[in-house]
Amino acid sequence: MAIRIIVLEPDEVLHKIAKEVTKITPNVQKLLNDMADTMYDAEGVGLAAPQVGILKRLIVVDVGDENGLIKMINPELVASEGEQFGPEGCLSIPGINGDVRRAETVTVKGLNSDGKEITITGSGLLARCFLHEIDHLNGVIFTDIAEKVYEQIPERLGKE
Repeated sequence: MAIRIIVLEPDEVLHKIAKEVTKITPNVQKLLNDMADTMYDAEGVGLAAPQVGILKRLIVVDVGDENGLIKMINPELVASEGEQFGPEGCLSIPGINGDVRRAETVTVKGLNSDGKEITITGSGLLARCFLHEIDHLNGVIFTDIAEKVYEQIPERLGKE
Protein backbone atom coordinates (compact mmCIF):
# COMPACT_ATOMS: atom_id res chain seq x y z
CA MET A 1 0.00 0.00 0.00
CA ALA A 2 1.13 3.49 -0.74
CA ILE A 3 0.23 7.12 -0.48
CA ARG A 4 -0.61 8.52 -3.91
CA ILE A 5 -0.33 12.10 -5.09
CA ILE A 6 -3.68 13.89 -5.03
CA VAL A 7 -4.47 15.66 -8.30
CA LEU A 8 -5.31 19.34 -7.82
CA GLU A 9 -7.76 21.59 -9.64
CA PRO A 10 -7.50 22.69 -12.49
CA ASP A 11 -6.07 19.34 -13.71
CA GLU A 12 -8.24 18.17 -16.61
CA VAL A 13 -8.57 14.61 -15.22
CA LEU A 14 -10.93 16.05 -12.57
CA HIS A 15 -13.33 17.09 -15.33
CA LYS A 16 -13.50 13.81 -17.25
CA ILE A 17 -15.93 10.91 -16.86
CA ALA A 18 -14.36 7.83 -15.28
CA LYS A 19 -14.68 4.46 -16.98
CA GLU A 20 -16.55 1.49 -15.53
CA VAL A 21 -14.41 -1.22 -13.97
CA THR A 22 -15.16 -4.43 -15.89
CA LYS A 23 -12.78 -6.77 -14.09
CA ILE A 24 -11.63 -6.75 -10.48
CA THR A 25 -7.94 -7.49 -10.58
CA PRO A 26 -5.23 -7.37 -7.90
CA ASN A 27 -4.26 -3.97 -9.36
CA VAL A 28 -7.81 -2.64 -8.77
CA GLN A 29 -7.73 -3.96 -5.20
CA LYS A 30 -4.31 -2.39 -4.63
CA LEU A 31 -5.55 0.92 -6.02
CA LEU A 32 -8.51 0.87 -3.58
CA ASN A 33 -6.11 0.20 -0.69
CA ASP A 34 -3.78 2.98 -1.86
CA MET A 35 -6.74 5.34 -2.17
CA ALA A 36 -7.80 4.57 1.42
CA ASP A 37 -4.25 5.16 2.67
CA THR A 38 -4.09 8.42 0.72
CA MET A 39 -7.48 9.59 2.05
CA TYR A 40 -6.48 8.89 5.66
CA ASP A 41 -3.06 10.51 5.19
CA ALA A 42 -4.75 13.66 3.87
CA GLU A 43 -7.34 13.55 6.70
CA GLY A 44 -10.22 13.34 4.24
CA VAL A 45 -13.51 11.43 4.45
CA GLY A 46 -13.69 10.35 0.80
CA LEU A 47 -11.61 9.97 -2.32
CA ALA A 48 -12.40 9.06 -5.92
CA ALA A 49 -9.92 7.46 -8.34
CA PRO A 50 -9.80 10.54 -10.62
CA GLN A 51 -8.37 12.44 -7.65
CA VAL A 52 -5.28 10.25 -7.87
CA GLY A 53 -5.19 10.57 -11.67
CA ILE A 54 -6.96 7.29 -12.53
CA LEU A 55 -10.14 7.48 -14.64
CA LYS A 56 -11.85 4.44 -13.12
CA ARG A 57 -15.16 4.30 -11.24
CA LEU A 58 -13.73 3.64 -7.76
CA ILE A 59 -14.37 5.46 -4.48
CA VAL A 60 -13.39 5.10 -0.85
CA VAL A 61 -15.37 6.69 1.97
CA ASP A 62 -15.00 6.77 5.75
CA VAL A 63 -17.01 9.36 7.67
CA GLY A 64 -16.21 7.81 11.04
CA ASP A 65 -19.57 6.08 11.51
CA GLU A 66 -20.50 2.42 12.06
CA ASN A 67 -19.90 1.64 8.36
CA GLY A 68 -16.17 2.25 8.73
CA LEU A 69 -14.16 2.20 5.51
CA ILE A 70 -16.30 1.68 2.41
CA LYS A 71 -14.52 0.69 -0.80
CA MET A 72 -16.87 0.74 -3.77
CA ILE A 73 -16.44 -0.19 -7.41
CA ASN A 74 -18.85 1.27 -10.00
CA PRO A 75 -21.02 3.07 -7.41
CA GLU A 76 -24.48 4.11 -8.55
CA LEU A 77 -27.03 6.32 -6.85
CA VAL A 78 -30.28 4.32 -6.72
CA ALA A 79 -32.43 6.48 -4.44
CA SER A 80 -32.34 9.86 -2.75
CA GLU A 81 -34.69 11.86 -0.55
CA GLY A 82 -34.82 15.02 1.47
CA GLU A 83 -32.40 17.90 1.33
CA GLN A 84 -29.42 19.22 3.23
CA PHE A 85 -27.48 22.39 2.62
CA GLY A 86 -24.03 22.98 3.99
CA PRO A 87 -20.30 23.33 3.55
CA GLU A 88 -18.08 20.99 1.58
CA GLY A 89 -14.39 20.90 0.90
CA CYS A 90 -12.28 18.74 -1.37
CA LEU A 91 -8.81 17.27 -1.16
CA SER A 92 -8.28 18.35 -4.78
CA ILE A 93 -9.14 21.98 -3.99
CA PRO A 94 -7.31 22.76 -0.73
CA GLY A 95 -8.21 25.92 1.12
CA ILE A 96 -11.62 26.33 -0.52
CA ASN A 97 -15.08 25.47 0.84
CA GLY A 98 -18.48 25.89 -0.70
CA ASP A 99 -22.12 25.63 0.34
CA VAL A 100 -23.73 22.78 -1.57
CA ARG A 101 -27.30 21.50 -1.66
CA ARG A 102 -27.45 17.68 -1.54
CA ALA A 103 -29.96 14.94 -0.75
CA GLU A 104 -30.28 14.18 2.98
CA THR A 105 -30.48 10.42 2.48
CA VAL A 106 -29.15 8.31 -0.38
CA THR A 107 -28.92 4.67 -1.33
CA VAL A 108 -25.86 3.68 -3.33
CA LYS A 109 -25.07 0.30 -4.82
CA GLY A 110 -21.88 -1.06 -6.30
CA LEU A 111 -19.34 -3.81 -5.81
CA ASN A 112 -17.01 -4.27 -2.87
CA SER A 113 -13.33 -5.07 -3.42
CA ASP A 114 -14.18 -8.80 -3.63
CA GLY A 115 -16.72 -8.22 -6.42
CA LYS A 116 -19.81 -8.78 -4.26
CA GLU A 117 -22.72 -6.38 -4.75
CA ILE A 118 -23.30 -4.06 -1.81
CA THR A 119 -26.03 -1.53 -1.16
CA ILE A 120 -25.60 1.16 1.48
CA THR A 121 -28.11 3.75 2.65
CA GLY A 122 -26.75 6.76 4.49
CA SER A 123 -27.85 10.17 5.69
CA GLY A 124 -26.15 13.42 6.57
CA LEU A 125 -22.39 13.39 6.08
CA LEU A 126 -22.34 9.89 4.56
CA ALA A 127 -24.94 10.91 1.94
CA ARG A 128 -23.02 14.10 1.19
CA CYS A 129 -19.76 12.17 0.86
CA PHE A 130 -21.23 9.53 -1.46
CA LEU A 131 -22.72 12.21 -3.72
CA HIS A 132 -19.48 14.24 -3.72
CA GLU A 133 -17.37 11.22 -4.69
CA ILE A 134 -19.81 9.99 -7.35
CA ASP A 135 -19.76 13.52 -8.80
CA HIS A 136 -15.98 13.16 -9.16
CA LEU A 137 -16.55 10.03 -11.26
CA ASN A 138 -18.74 12.11 -13.57
CA GLY A 139 -16.24 14.95 -13.95
CA VAL A 140 -18.08 17.28 -11.56
CA ILE A 141 -16.34 19.03 -8.67
CA PHE A 142 -18.19 20.66 -5.80
CA THR A 143 -17.34 24.19 -6.94
CA ASP A 144 -19.32 23.48 -10.13
CA ILE A 145 -22.52 23.14 -8.10
CA ALA A 146 -21.85 25.21 -4.96
CA GLU A 147 -24.18 28.12 -4.31
CA LYS A 148 -21.36 30.00 -2.60
CA VAL A 149 -17.59 29.36 -2.67
CA TYR A 150 -15.22 30.80 -0.07
CA GLU A 151 -11.77 30.34 1.44
CA GLN A 152 -11.48 28.15 4.52
CA ILE A 153 -11.04 30.06 7.73
CA PRO A 154 -7.83 28.80 9.37
CA GLU A 155 -8.18 27.50 12.89
CA ARG A 156 -6.80 29.93 15.42
CA LEU A 157 -5.14 27.17 17.46
CA GLY A 158 -5.74 29.08 20.67
CA LYS A 159 -3.86 32.20 19.50
CA GLU A 160 -5.28 35.68 19.65
